[in-house]
Amino acid sequence: MTQGRNEPASSERRSPNRRTVLATLGALPALTATTSAVAASRAAAATAATTAVVDPSARRQTIRGFGGMTHTAWIGDLTAAQRDTAFGTGEGRLGFSVLRMPVPENQADWSRDLATAKRATELGATVIASPWNPPASMVETFVRGTQTDARRLRYTMYGAYAQHLNDFTTFMRNNGVNLYGISVQNEPDYAQDWTWWTPAEVVRFLRENAGSIGTRVIAPESFQYRKNISDPILDDSTALANVDIIGAHLYGTALADFPYPRFKAKGAGKELWMTEVYHPNSSDSADLWPQALDVGEHIHHAMVDAEFQAYIWWYIRRSYGPMREDGRISKRGACMAHFARFVRPGHVRVEATANPVSNVYVSAYLGGTSTVVVVAVNKGTSAVSQQFTLKNSTTSGVSSWLTDASRTVAPQGTTGVSNGSFTVTLPARSVMTFVTA
Repeated sequence: MTQGRNEPASSERRSPNRRTVLATLGALPALTATTSAVAASRAAAATAATTAVVDPSARRQTIRGFGGMTHTAWIGDLTAAQRDTAFGTGEGRLGFSVLRMPVPENQADWSRDLATAKRATELGATVIASPWNPPASMVETFVRGTQTDARRLRYTMYGAYAQHLNDFTTFMRNNGVNLYGISVQNEPDYAQDWTWWTPAEVVRFLRENAGSIGTRVIAPESFQYRKNISDPILDDSTALANVDIIGAHLYGTALADFPYPRFKAKGAGKELWMTEVYHPNSSDSADLWPQALDVGEHIHHAMVDAEFQAYIWWYIRRSYGPMREDGRISKRGACMAHFARFVRPGHVRVEATANPVSNVYVSAYLGGTSTVVVVAVNKGTSAVSQQFTLKNSTTSGVSSWLTDASRTVAPQGTTGVSNGSFTVTLPARSVMTFVTA
């Protein structure tokens, strides 16, 4: 993410190159439903859909969680109440189970995000950290295209940099936060404002130095999930042995590029995380509806098509983020909460009919041995009568929650299940979560 320097004049839009990428590859226009359109939708009979079949025996990736970023230096810290809203799991909470934080280059700043990290840990969240720059003493400038003051880590400082990451990990541990993982570099391929790394340099560091880091190592965190940054890691057995999580960002990434066959072929034993995004933009209010529903669809594709194990937003509290500046959950945040509150770390995604009818997206998750969570996003302008069939299920009912234009993760009571099947109406432009009893 572009270094914020508190509140940039550009309202946190990225550089012209980044904005061009987003515009070209699918940042969506703002849409609002007119009163007449809403009325027509409510009056229309529900469209019948193909049965969505959920097979809990067909297991896919293990979910590590959903979360967001704190960055006190740029936008200020979360308040105590906002931390509880972000990482609590009850009604009115986001249910985040992952916190991403920066690794400041100066040790004097290491305690800056500690309060939020400690509270997130107390509430059961996993904490990871990403550096934007190494300490200034380890960096040199070079010419990169038209950039005459580009920065890179000096080759003679690779070992010292690994120790820097280790020291930060130790500092956090000594202060009550055991980092789940630490990144080598935030967006090494989009680094006009921080430190560049070539794919070869990332591989070299992983081969020669990452093995000494005392927690899980994350790389490469490409800003656009560019495979030319991560392929060399997967193709080098020594580098691959020293990395634990292949991390990626999804800024402007086409849906066709979400699947990663090479990771499936070579990444056995490694995790695949989406460690930063905002979607569809950073300029509109997070309460704009139905645009906010794009977040629900985006998470669906990240889980089902890309098979990520984690989905992490940029700033937790922002006008375009999951939490508004006043600390209340936004509509974008509600779409995240439909996953985060109910699909908990350790749940396993299972096979489900992903697109039973046009504009409806379904994913399913198994918790323990019997709890099934189904998330259904209806982006269509008409209600849908949707049947769900849970294979080999003996459950008698499902509880549900709904977000649409007028409701926000609102409990909808219990629906009976007969022979593993239940039918519900998915309101137009809505997201619903179902949890088996």
